[in-house]
Amino acid sequence: MELQLTKPIVFFDLETTGLNIVADRIVEISLLKIFPDAREEKMYFLIHPEMPIPPQSTAIHGISNADVEKAPVFKTVGKQIALFLKDCDIAGYNSNKFDIPLLAEEFARAEIDFDWSKSKFVDVHVLYLKKEPRTLSAAYKFYCNKDLESAHSAEADTYATYEVLKSQLAKYTDIENNIQFLSEYTAQNKNVDFAGRIIFNDKNVEVFNFGKYKGQAVEEVFQKDPGYYGWMMNGEFHSHTKQIITKIKLRGFTS
Repeated sequence: MELQLTKPIVFFDLETTGLNIVADRIVEISLLKIFPDAREEKMYFLIHPEMPIPPQSTAIHGISNADVEKAPVFKTVGKQIALFLKDCDIAGYNSNKFDIPLLAEEFARAEIDFDWSKSKFVDVHVLYLKKEPRTLSAAYKFYCNKDLESAHSAEADTYATYEVLKSQLAKYTDIENNIQFLSEYTAQNKNVDFAGRIIFNDKNVEVFNFGKYKGQAVEEVFQKDPGYYGWMMNGEFHSHTKQIITKIKLRGFTS
C-alpha cells in the first residue's frame, strides 16, 4: 500500500557514538524522501563525530574511527540535510525519542536554524509497539516477510522502516493512511519539546513533566521562581528544551 501524501515525507535513520542525545554525535545518516507521486530521493553521509567512537558502538553499527577519519564533520553537511528536510514531514523508527532530538541537537551545535514546527512526525516504532511489540528486524520479518540484511546500517534500516509502514497500513484497517493521523497516533505524549521535559496538559497549557514542579504550568513557575529558568538554561538539558522555555519566558514578558 502506498502512502497517501499531501507533501513529501522524509524517512531517516542515524547511527551514532552512543545513546545520549545531548552528548553523543552522528556518525552516519541516511535519508529517503518520498514525494506525493511516489518518487524517491536519497541523501547519505558518513560523518566525522569530532569525538572517538566507543568500541561498544562500533560493535553495533560497524562504523569505526578509521571509517570516518576523512569524512566531513556535521557542520559541513548540516545545511544540506536541513534543506533536504525543509517543508517535509518526518518519519523514522524510534525517531521521536532518539533520532529527531539528536539531529536537532546537531543542528543547534552547527547554528542551523531549522523550524521543526512545520513538520509532522511519524514514529513507526510506536505504531509497531501498539500493534506488535518487537524490534525493527522482527517487524520487517513480521510485516514484510523478509530478513533484514545489514541491520544497524542506516540505509538498510531506513528502507526497512519505509516498507514496514506501508505493510502496516495494508494490514490494519483502523490505521488511516494520512500523515496527520499517523503523526497523532505515534505520538506517545503531547510533547512541547523533543525530550518530553515540557508537555501540554488537558487544557493545552505547557507544564513541566519532571522534577519538583511536575504538572505545574511553566509560565507560572517562572513567575514565582525566576531562578528555575536560569537553572535549566545552565543545566544539561536538550537545546530544543532550552529554546522552548525561552519562548515561554519571553511570552510572559509580553502578556
